[in-house]
Amino acid sequence: QVQLVESGGGLVQVGGSLRLSCVASGSIFAINTMGWYRQPPGKARELVATLADSGSVNYADSVKDRFTIARDNAKTVYLHMTKLKPEDTAVYYCHYESIFGSAWGQGTQVKVSS
Repeated sequence: QVQLVESGGGLVQVGGSLRLSCVASGSIFAINTMGWYRQPPGKARELVATLADSGSVNYADSVKDRFTIARDNAKTVYLHMTKLKPEDTAVYYCHYESIFGSAWGQGTQVKVSS
């Protein structure tokens, strides 16, 4: 079983930057995909970005060229957010997936104010 701990959420003004972090622990398999999803107020959870151990990346169109996903190793993933907009306001969730299972973080709140 894998556990995910997220950090880095908070309040930021329009145009600002923020970095989210997620650290995985437990039964981690080196071949995995980690990523970020978000759930805006009153809306469904949606993909933000994913990054596999191979280096394969996937971004939502709404964040491409503004957000960057990166990994230190098989256990840690970051989301570098820049040029933040009010529509980026959401609870951001870390995700992990391997052939042995998947896990979600508890979520961290990001609020972008204008």
